[in-house]
Amino acid sequence: MALTDIALKALKPRDKAYTVTDDRGLYVEVFPTGGIIWRYRYRFAGKQEKLTLGKYPALSLRNARVKRDEAARTVALGHSPAEQKQLAKVPAPDTITVAEFGERFFREVVAKDRQDVSSPRRYFEKSIVPVIGAKPVREVTTEDVRTIIWRKKDEGFDAAAGQLRSVLKRMFDYALTCGLAPINPVLALPMRHVHKSRSRDRALSPDEIRDFLRAAFESNIRRQFKLALHLILLTMVRKSELLLARWSDVDFEQAEWHIPAEHSKTGKPHIVYLSRQAVELFRELKVLADTSELVLPGRGSRTKTFAHNSINTALKTALQGQTIPAFTIHDLRRTASTLLHENGWPSDVVEKALNHIIGGVRGVYNRAEYAPQRREMLQFWADYIESLITSGKVIMGRFSRQA
Repeated sequence: MALTDIALKALKPRDKAYTVTDDRGLYVEVFPTGGIIWRYRYRFAGKQEKLTLGKYPALSLRNARVKRDEAARTVALGHSPAEQKQLAKVPAPDTITVAEFGERFFREVVAKDRQDVSSPRRYFEKSIVPVIGAKPVREVTTEDVRTIIWRKKDEGFDAAAGQLRSVLKRMFDYALTCGLAPINPVLALPMRHVHKSRSRDRALSPDEIRDFLRAAFESNIRRQFKLALHLILLTMVRKSELLLARWSDVDFEQAEWHIPAEHSKTGKPHIVYLSRQAVELFRELKVLADTSELVLPGRGSRTKTFAHNSINTALKTALQGQTIPAFTIHDLRRTASTLLHENGWPSDVVEKALNHIIGGVRGVYNRAEYAPQRREMLQFWADYIESLITSGKVIMGRFSRQA
């Protein structure tokens, strides 16, 4: 039977959503929350489609029937009302903004190329959208992108400026492909003028490790950053893995830190076996975090972590006035790998501790996790670092201990 105004007013929510039909494909869907939506069901090109018409009572029974009849005429003319409604939502090419197109770029390009989109997404949201997010893609100029890139260079982050340029170039390459931009404004800014990448071979010497840690702990950077820099060196983790860590991932009794797949660069879960020294660093961070679920809650927030570049900035601040040649946080991982190899630890054990994927035939057939060896190695490494700090002497050899 067809619906009436009285019947509509009498509809009550249930535990699950349910539908009540009117006539000729028109019906209402009643939700547990009490909301009521008008929909129209029809067939087009041999397939069943449905069209949302509006909410009741804002859209009355009478007007819902009028909209149903309009949609039925559209079907009779050989068009899909649902498809036309979606097309109406798409802004004209001349008005699509950078923020709008960026979402499409990440969905259709970036997400298909890489498993972890957090890094380019961060550059997009933090540096690009605030400057040109509201500007139509067609109107972005070389001066616009130069402003974004050079702002990062002026802050002293040339490598980050290079990453920003890469995100912008790829995005406008795709805008050209989609017919939304007449040119790629980034091409006027060659990468060689933005950032010249250096070979990745920097590893700190034992003396530099000692001087770095002393400089960090004697500097005026936040206590959390001092502990974080020390912890990255001891655990050999990536900076992002520590920034995203939650206390639910840290098991003090088992001395283990479980990095979930979604926080791991490899896309696979990883266990970090904690040395006695690493456990103590985590315990102090727990006190500083107070009630936060995050290991490194950001300044003034219990629910958000520090910005991605915050530890980089802390490192630069700590090293101001020091004679140690420049290095990056990632170089701490290379430092650990270099010195552990020099101390005789097997490559497969070191690579597993670094959460690297072992390539080639060995990677295919070797599924060992080396848990006991990794635990022993990371304790050796922490003891080795401690010996540098406390005595200033360089102790080499796999099982050496400071006398």
